Amino acid sequence: MDQERYINTEQTDEDQEKNNESKGSSLVEKIQQLGQTNVPQLSTDSKIHCLTIIGQIEGHIQLPPQNKTTKYEHVIPQIVAIEQNPKIEGLLVILNTVGGDVEAGLAISEMLASLSKPTVSIVLGGGHSIGVPIAVSCDYSFVAETATMTIHPVRLTGLVIGVPQTFEYLDKMQERVVNFVTGHSNITEEKFKELMFSKGNLTRDIGTNVLGKDAVEYGLIDEVGGIGQAIKKLNELMAEKNGLAEGEKILQ
Repeated sequence: MDQERYINTEQTDEDQEKNNESKGSSLVEKIQQLGQTNVPQLSTDSKIHCLTIIGQIEGHIQLPPQNKTTKYEHVIPQIVAIEQNPKIEGLLVILNTVGGDVEAGLAISEMLASLSKPTVSIVLGGGHSIGVPIAVSCDYSFVAETATMTIHPVRLTGLVIGVPQTFEYLDKMQERVVNFVTGHSNITEEKFKELMFSKGNLTRDIGTNVLGKDAVEYGLIDEVGGIGQAIKKLNELMAEKNGLAEGEKILQ
């Protein structure tokens, strides 16, 4: 009997170890795939969900494995899940990105701008290139005092067909970026293009590297601040929306 109990106990311990291993492996997979320990559907601790846009925004072409990337095929389903999840009332977007694929960045920006829930973005370190539209797509935007945002013209890499239509396509793509940024921030089109085509500001390139306080002065970002101010503002927007919703119920 004692031997049977020992065998059963040993089997139970093995089962627990297997369960722990499976839980650990699933957690590691989430960290590797999404850069976080939980997905929106499982977020029960807070009404705020945090979405990070880091490294290079990867679009239709897969980047080398040594590159730190944010894959748009991972971000887009998360945004859809955030919109559908009733337990999430607000979204905090944290950016530290060098930019990347223009169309992927604009797709993420459009989805964030069309969310029905309050959104706040904060640029930490850098929000360069196509990271600028993502930063301004939220209801309210913050930038760290030491953070920078590089504004420059749209470029093409790889094989380029040297015909007028190629340059017309590039110009139209650039206009899409300009229209989105000016439509979701307080910067004027003239000022944004002036920063975009400035000469002598960047080494061997045209464009402007905008510091945090300058981004606020230009009207690109709403306020200089850190994570505390960003969460406080998001809580205010959430409370305001809940108050309006309660008022609508009373009127009905």
